[in-house]
Amino acid sequence: RPRFCVDFSLTDEQQQLRRTVREFAEAEIAPHVMEWDEPSRFPSELIPKLADLGLLGVIFPEKYGGAGLGYLEYVIAIEELARVDGSVGLIVAAHNSLCSNHIYKFGTEAQKQKYLAPLAEGKKLGCWSLTEPEAGSDAGGTRTVAAKSSGGWVLNGAKTFTTNGHYADVCVAMAVTDRSKNSHGISAFIIEKGTHGFRPGKKENKLGMRASDTSEVVFSDCRVPADNLLGEEGKGFINSLQILDGGRISIAALALGMARGACEAATKYAKERKQFGKAIAQFQAVQFKLADMA
Repeated sequence: RPRFCVDFSLTDEQQQLRRTVREFAEAEIAPHVMEWDEPSRFPSELIPKLADLGLLGVIFPEKYGGAGLGYLEYVIAIEELARVDGSVGLIVAAHNSLCSNHIYKFGTEAQKQKYLAPLAEGKKLGCWSLTEPEAGSDAGGTRTVAAKSSGGWVLNGAKTFTTNGHYADVCVAMAVTDRSKNSHGISAFIIEKGTHGFRPGKKENKLGMRASDTSEVVFSDCRVPADNLLGEEGKGFINSLQILDGGRISIAALALGMARGACEAATKYAKERKQFGKAIAQFQAVQFKLADMA
């Protein structure tokens, strides 16, 4: 019986990508981590630099302004950003995997040209709003509604835990369009910053990853044109679950990068900290702990 072997080694191009993102993170992010994290300051000045590297459109085709790379390259980039600062990794992950990818997967060609292209180029930043105080994976708790109106829709309600909520130029949000159909009565909409009746709400005061903005977004008689319905009416929640499949890959990369950064920091400290006349890295108990971390 033939045996098959999977080669998990990275290509030269992927290894170069890792080096490039690592050098960028060390030079542009590492010196500023505490000045962003302690006051919960969103690093707006970093967004154009991330765009220049193509990191705000990693997984999208070049025809839409993306880098045209795959998910393996994407997780390498997220891991290397998160190794230095998980907040930056999260900003990039939510922009790529959730907002932009929802438009790429389910948007019309016109929506892709109008919204995906500037998102993938990094000219605009995206957020994605599914969760509410009573709803997330439990679609039945969704209270944000979208009612048909002349020439479009009127949204009312609020979302919580929206990454990039205060700073996004484009928001993809889920709202109930037919209460009788439960999860099959939820639709997705594209809302632009500055739309009347659309605003960010309370900013969450978090225990970690504080430079990443996590906030409410509020809809109050927010009118959006019919063309801003994203995907088929009633398919918003189902499509959201499909988008979250890709989103979980990037969050796994985020967790891996943060763990790698923690392991490297602990190892460095163990080599510097001395007790009983030698570095604590020379004690077997500490070595076991570091080995477990690795």
